[in-house]
Amino acid sequence: MTPAQHAFERLQAWPDLSAGQASCGTGRALCSVRDEIVHFHSDRDVDLHLTHRAIQRFQYDLGGSTAIRLVPGSRWVTVHLDCDADVDLLLSLVSIALKAHQSRPPTDLTPAPSGPAGLPASPGCNFHRVTVLPRAAAGEA
Repeated sequence: MTPAQHAFERLQAWPDLSAGQASCGTGRALCSVRDEIVHFHSDRDVDLHLTHRAIQRFQYDLGGSTAIRLVPGSRWVTVHLDCDADVDLLLSLVSIALKAHQSRPPTDLTPAPSGPAGLPASPGCNFHRVTVLPRAAAGEA
């Protein structure tokens, strides 16, 4: 079982999340009642939808992790899953994302087209914006 499959199975059991097709068209999504929260794009790469406020609050912690890729201006972070610790990190971040989306202020909303099940599609997950290199290749560049 790949790390993404393992994470998906664990998260799918959470009562606040339901599965659907990712609005970007690639992979599966897990959604709350209000928003898409996580996109599973491949066996190792996942995009997580945070709020602007949550990214600002945890910016230094997120930027210090080798598993996390931040894209300037995006409310999505890309998580590269290599090991069980990365899966645990993703689960912690999904918990933060759910809480952040439940309490997000109106200024953190952006009108967007509908996603799965009529939920607002979150503008631009990082899948089409970022190329994630394997850690070994990234260190050689």
